[in-house]
Amino acid sequence: MSNADLDNTARTILIENDQGGYTVPTKGLYPYQWNWDSVFVALGFATFDQDRAWREIEMLFEGQWRDGMVPHILFRKDDPSYFPGPKVWGTDGGPIPSSGHSQPPVAATVIRDLVDTDRSGKALERAGALFPQLMNWHRWYLAYRDPDNLGVLAIIHPWESGRDNLPDWDDALRAVEVKDIEPYERKDTSHVDPAMRPHKEDYDRYLSIMAACRSVGWDPAEVARTCPFFVADPGVTFIFLRASRDLLVLADKLGKEAEADEIRGWIAHMEKGAKNLWNGDLHAHVAFDRRTGKHTDGISSMSFLAPYAGLADAKTLTSLQGHFDRIAAKVRYTMPSYDPDHPSFEPLRYWRGPVWAMVNYMIARGFAEAGDAIRAEKLRSDTAQLVETSGFAEYFSPETAAGAGGGTFSWTAAIWLTWASPTHVKQAA
Repeated sequence: MSNADLDNTARTILIENDQGGYTVPTKGLYPYQWNWDSVFVALGFATFDQDRAWREIEMLFEGQWRDGMVPHILFRKDDPSYFPGPKVWGTDGGPIPSSGHSQPPVAATVIRDLVDTDRSGKALERAGALFPQLMNWHRWYLAYRDPDNLGVLAIIHPWESGRDNLPDWDDALRAVEVKDIEPYERKDTSHVDPAMRPHKEDYDRYLSIMAACRSVGWDPAEVARTCPFFVADPGVTFIFLRASRDLLVLADKLGKEAEADEIRGWIAHMEKGAKNLWNGDLHAHVAFDRRTGKHTDGISSMSFLAPYAGLADAKTLTSLQGHFDRIAAKVRYTMPSYDPDHPSFEPLRYWRGPVWAMVNYMIARGFAEAGDAIRAEKLRSDTAQLVETSGFAEYFSPETAAGAGGGTFSWTAAIWLTWASPTHVKQAA
C-alpha cells in the first residue's frame, strides 16, 4: 500500500470510528469514548478538519466531574460488548456515566498544538473556553494524586496510567486482596487473543480495587488515603509536567496572569519532585509504590519521556540515550513498552513489550526538542515501518512488526497522519 493509500485509510478509520463528535478507539473492543485516546485522535482530525478536532476534546470535557477530574471512560451508551460497564463502576461524579479515575492528561499539550497550527482564527477562543476546565483538572491531579506534596503523581489503578498491564504494577497489584467482587465475564478476550491480554488474576485485582473505591463513594481524598493500590508513575507525572508547561503558554496567550503564576509554581515543584522517581541503580526514572516506598526495577517506555517533560539535563539525557541504544540493539523496532532485558518482557502481551505509536510520538518529540534528531527520526521511521507492515493496529511486536490488540485503531491512524506518515514529513520540510 502506498503512503497516499495509507493516508486515506487513516482518515477513513477516524471518520468511521466517529460516533457523532467523539471517536471510539476501535469498534467492538473499546465501544466508548476514552480520555487520552480522544485527545490524540484530535491531532489526526486536525490534519484535515480542525473544527472536528476541537469537537473531540470539547466532548471529552463534557464529562468532567464536579471535583475537576476528567474520567478515563465516558459511557455515552450502555454497550453490553464491554466489561466493566457503568453499573460495575458505580460512579456519580459528573454529568455523564463514567469510570471512576482519570488517564494521562495530554489535553493541554494538544490544545496548545491546535492553537499553534490554527487556520481558522478561532482556536484561541476555543482554548479559552476550555482553559478553566484544564486548570481544574490539573488542580485535581495535584490535590488527589499527590496528597503528600512530593511533586510526583500516583495512580490508584493500573488503568489510570493508560498502560494497564505494565510490569511496573505487578508487585503492587499482588498486594491487593481479592475481595468484594461478583462473578463476571470478561469481554476483551472475545475480541482479542487472550495471550495478548492481562491474566484473570490481574482482572480479579482490577475489580477489587474498583470495589474498594466504590466503598468510599469514589471520594477522591478517601480514595487516595485508603486505596490498596497507589503507585507513583513516571508516565502520568511526565505527561502532566509537559502539559503544565503548555498550559502556561496558553495562560500567557489568554492573559491569565494569576493562573500563569499558579502554573509556574506547579512546574517548579514537579521539576524538583521528579528526583523521587530516579532509580540510581538503573540510571532512569521509574515507578515507585507509595504504600511501600519501593522503586520498580525495570525501564518502561515512559522512562524516556523525561525530555518531553523538559527534563533534559546532561545526566538524564546521556543516560536515556545509552538505554535507547542498548534497547534498539535488542529489538528490530523501537520503543518497546518495557525493557527487553527485563524478565517480565513479553513482546505481544498488552503493555509488557509491544510498541505503541503515540508513545513513540511523545518520546521522539522530547528527543527532538533536546536536540537529538537522530533518535527522534529512528522512532518516527520505525513507527512508519510498523504501520506499513501491519496496518493501523493497536500495538505492534518490537521484534516482528506483527500487529496486535484491536484493529483499525483510531490513535494509531491519528499518529500516522500527524507525525509518522512520510507525506507529513515532506509537508513539514
